[in-house]
Amino acid sequence: MDTYINKIRELSLKLLKKKEVVKVIGFTKGTLPMATSPIAISLEQDVEKLIFNSTCGLNLANYIRNHKGKIAVIAKGCDSRNIITHIVENQIPREQLHIIGVPCKGMIDKTKVASLFDDDIIEFSEDNDTLLLKSSSKEERLNKQDYLRENCKLCMHKNPVIYDDLVGDLVDEQTLDTPYPDVEQIENMDADTKWQHFDKLTKNCIRCYACRNACPICYCPTCFVDESGPQWVGKGQDKTDVNTFHFLRAFHCAGRCTDCGACVEACPMDINVRDFTRKLNKDSFELFEWEAGLDLTKRPPLDAYSPNDPNDFIK
Repeated sequence: MDTYINKIRELSLKLLKKKEVVKVIGFTKGTLPMATSPIAISLEQDVEKLIFNSTCGLNLANYIRNHKGKIAVIAKGCDSRNIITHIVENQIPREQLHIIGVPCKGMIDKTKVASLFDDDIIEFSEDNDTLLLKSSSKEERLNKQDYLRENCKLCMHKNPVIYDDLVGDLVDEQTLDTPYPDVEQIENMDADTKWQHFDKLTKNCIRCYACRNACPICYCPTCFVDESGPQWVGKGQDKTDVNTFHFLRAFHCAGRCTDCGACVEACPMDINVRDFTRKLNKDSFELFEWEAGLDLTKRPPLDAYSPNDPNDFIK
């Protein structure tokens, strides 16, 4: 990752020094060893704050809107796909962006890593494909591939789809015979078991809206949960309202979700929010041969009309 970091800093410094951009949006160290947070820098001396490692799971496309002047943004494969969606949906013009592409080698599941320790992790670093961790009681050397996030294990678009600069060589993309094994497992359940699965999934939800706020495609001026006339969903912890929030938010993401995992990364209750959106991604692919954020010239399938669209599914 040091090679990536050095190149990110080099490109960012060049862009700021030449005043080609007014700011660079990237990642910086968080307050905990396995934490990173988004940062926007506009001063040349601040480029040293920029880092990149296997804990940079949030999607920076969430931070590219509503800026004055041209900006640079660090983009993994999923980030770049969401940037395309932003451009297609007129959230930002392409010419206002300088995209620094990062060929992604996967983000780690920090919850899974932390579960190996009985006390707090005090040091974290990487050596190629090895994770080095230390707590007050022990040290661990872990194979990164064994601790990848679930969405990264199934990712088939690790390289940026769109970019102006690359920080490293493109990585090999994987081809999966079964790209949606998790969805197929749920599809094979009977109706009652499916409902129990999703009802159990949301039982610990505290309605903090972290999943919505972290999602790079949740940018409605007023979210449906905040509408008061009419009020679509109640504000309390009534289970019907909790479920309504998750199901409606998922349908708003249909044909637009890139499975970046930012929702799961942000959830303080460790809810696998992806279970709501993955089925819709599978349906979009099977019905429309569509994957979000791969083409600047096409709009999402539910945002466009074609007389050749299959209609059997709505009969």
